[in-house]
Amino acid sequence: MITGGGTGLGEAIAKAMAKVGAYVVICGRRQEALDKVVKEIHGSGGKALAIRADVSKRKDVDALASESFKAFGKVDILVNNAGINLVKPFLQLEETDWDAVMNTNLKGCFYCCQAFGKGMVERKYGSVINMVSVFGLRGFLNISPYIASKGAIVQLTKGLAVEWGRYNVRVNAIAPSYIVTEMAQRDIESDERIRQFNLSKIPMRRAGQPDEVAGLAVFLGTDASAFITGETIGVDGGWLAW
Repeated sequence: MITGGGTGLGEAIAKAMAKVGAYVVICGRRQEALDKVVKEIHGSGGKALAIRADVSKRKDVDALASESFKAFGKVDILVNNAGINLVKPFLQLEETDWDAVMNTNLKGCFYCCQAFGKGMVERKYGSVINMVSVFGLRGFLNISPYIASKGAIVQLTKGLAVEWGRYNVRVNAIAPSYIVTEMAQRDIESDERIRQFNLSKIPMRRAGQPDEVAGLAVFLGTDASAFITGETIGVDGGWLAW
């Protein structure tokens, strides 16, 4: 189950998971984007299902879980990838701005962990992968709600790893830096000064590609990582090494 699976990192992870044999369910708010990804997975011989859902709404997540279980019987891997960002100075934020980011990024993760984690705990098997960001571990200008939401998910990852470890359910997080996605094109590449500042933080001096994140997601979703839980792993070109 990959939330936000219609574009960017979610799309790359969905295709990578399907390539190694996983049956994939993707959700998002844009049905057209979801259908395109599913069509491409089917064209490559994989199996996938698209379900339109807004993870900030409990009823949507409950329906998403119900449809996923009906289609495939169980969900062994959950990738909490759906997320939004808002670029605005802190003192200019409205309460609605804060709530929009928190409801999608943090509350959406909470809803999905409950809806899909229950079955994992009962079966004593599963892997939860939370997509965070280097900004969940470092500060940055004008994205305070995003930073706060991702930092909270880093800690939620640790809490669930401790709570669910006895049930053989692993919970880890992936922290990308500047990856070439639609969000990056809007929030980073639209301003050359911001793009250069981001690149200056990356020792490898380049942006990452979605496929370079997807590989780690596949690893964390399989038994190749069977003794790894509670970790936040950077895919950041060295950003967190500073």
